Amino acid sequence: MNLRQKTISRQVSLDGPGLFSGDPAKLTLEPADVNQGITFIREQDGKVAQIPAHISNIQLRTQRNTCLKNGTLQVKTIEHCMAALSGMGIDNAKIRLSGGETGEVPGGDGSSQPFVQAIQEAGIVEQDADIQPLIIRKPIQVTHDDATLAALPGPSDKLEIIYEFENPILGRQIASFHLGDDDFASQLAPARTFVFEHEAQDLRARGLGKHLTPKELLVISPKGPIDNNFRFADECARHKLLDLIGDLYLIGRPLRGRIVARRSGHALNHLLARRLLEEEEKQARVSLIDREAALDIRRIQRILPHRYPMLLVDRVLEIDGDQKAVGIKNVTFNDIFFQGHYPGTPIMPGVLIVEAMAQLGGILLSQKLEHTGKLAVLLSMDKVKMRQPVVPGDQLLLEAIAVRVKSRTGHVRCKAFVQDKLAAEADIKFMLVDAEPV
Repeated sequence: MNLRQKTISRQVSLDGPGLFSGDPAKLTLEPADVNQGITFIREQDGKVAQIPAHISNIQLRTQRNTCLKNGTLQVKTIEHCMAALSGMGIDNAKIRLSGGETGEVPGGDGSSQPFVQAIQEAGIVEQDADIQPLIIRKPIQVTHDDATLAALPGPSDKLEIIYEFENPILGRQIASFHLGDDDFASQLAPARTFVFEHEAQDLRARGLGKHLTPKELLVISPKGPIDNNFRFADECARHKLLDLIGDLYLIGRPLRGRIVARRSGHALNHLLARRLLEEEEKQARVSLIDREAALDIRRIQRILPHRYPMLLVDRVLEIDGDQKAVGIKNVTFNDIFFQGHYPGTPIMPGVLIVEAMAQLGGILLSQKLEHTGKLAVLLSMDKVKMRQPVVPGDQLLLEAIAVRVKSRTGHVRCKAFVQDKLAAEADIKFMLVDAEPV
């Protein structure tokens, strides 16, 4: 039985200072349509930026929190909000953030509880679309120093997580949670951000967290919490597990399988999210190879004017409207360019790999109705990179994704793969001109 996507039933707001910056901010959760995912809308100084909650929008080199950025606008410390959305099963929502200079969301008590309460207040509604979870099918492990994070195949209907936290003051704590079975609101949401006494002093020296006292932020000394009490005996491990859930929701879909973590933090969480998406994209490319062609060579020749020896797309495997195309170039020793490039060490010229990607881009642009009868002529190339050599016997899997298409120009982002390895990539722009009559 497939589960349905969910959103909140009405708009709901919460406000307060950011956890680290102290900047006042207002956060408003709003319903969103099916398949829209989670999107932050940052409003500041008359500017508005939409920032999808996706790992591709991560601002690098952040410390102690997760930050997304679009242009000059950003949203910070979103992990507790994202964990609440994931834990409460919200697939689609808009999150409007206004106020403050730093873009930090209201911090509350450093847990997910304020966001869970807002979601419960708004109510949850089921939508007319099935969820499309990312199912872990192959073990993936990432490490940094003594921190380890592993994604393993497991149940296809939930996410099992085990987190091991270890510290000289608190010793060893192990927390486990089944996202999909266990109650997030009571078991994880109340677990708070914590800092050790020496870390709190360092944060204050850098001008962070000055608006908080140990009664409002869980500060731990060698003797235990200062002017505070633990909500759980293993609250630190639970909060780290909560952060992990929030960070992994940046893959843009529910995750299914098993996660085993030891001392991981935001940077390692983000790295695993990227690796999970890369692995899924790789598996999707492999599965395309055996599909029936969307366009065979005869139909390709009706679209492209190229002919031997310059027609470099043998088959189009998939066309997703006018947004994405996937094709194949079979590289054989009989290709004419191998006669001189290079005798004894045949390597496909990089310019011809780019040409093959551009041809697939031209096929993609031809799918738009207003471009019928138009010819895509190369205008410019940017961010061109050759990643590895392509040799006879390789099968070049080409991918073209439309970035921006207008009546006279087109911008396509292209990649070429050999098996699971990226061989080349480029941003290619075209001018769309009238084709000469045959």
